[in-house]
Amino acid sequence: MAASESILALAEENCGILTASEAKAAGYYGGSLKYLVEQGRLCRASRGVYTLPEAWDDEFVNLQSRYKRGIFSLDTALFLCDLTDRTPHHFHMTFPQGYNVTRPKADGVRCNVASASIYPMGIVELKTPSGVLVRSYGAERTLCDILRPRNHTDIQLVAEAFKQYAKMPTKNIPLLSAYAERLRVQEKVRSYLEVLL
Repeated sequence: MAASESILALAEENCGILTASEAKAAGYYGGSLKYLVEQGRLCRASRGVYTLPEAWDDEFVNLQSRYKRGIFSLDTALFLCDLTDRTPHHFHMTFPQGYNVTRPKADGVRCNVASASIYPMGIVELKTPSGVLVRSYGAERTLCDILRPRNHTDIQLVAEAFKQYAKMPTKNIPLLSAYAERLRVQEKVRSYLEVLL
């Protein structure tokens, strides 16, 4: 199979999306991707992200490949965790302390910064609407984050998220309690759970 066909097959296997780093890991370099773009067989969605012409442009994937240290959080994570049906108006991402958030902010990303001790807590891989896996905080971490006063999350969104969580067969109350303690929101979490469970 020619290199071009192999690259296109790789993109096809990944829901029509291919990043430059994935192509490089498979042994293909920028020149091959550029050639396929010039031929109209791939589209350059953003820096380092390529899609098949018929593929849906997935902004979740575009942002994650541009900002590899960014983890989807808050309203965006609620959406990815199926804890709300509201499509996020803005993308929220959390970065480790010390990360320069100037570029993501310029791209319209709402940025949070977390200390090294809590930044990695609760990171999972979740599917975007186009079926591609991205890094996000899981349900338990996100529920704790939206209760933190500095995040100013709409109270209706919080109530809806806890109702959805209570219905989930995969809910993990001990993990939620552990995260609530670390993030100092255990009283708020307890008050929601007492009503719903």
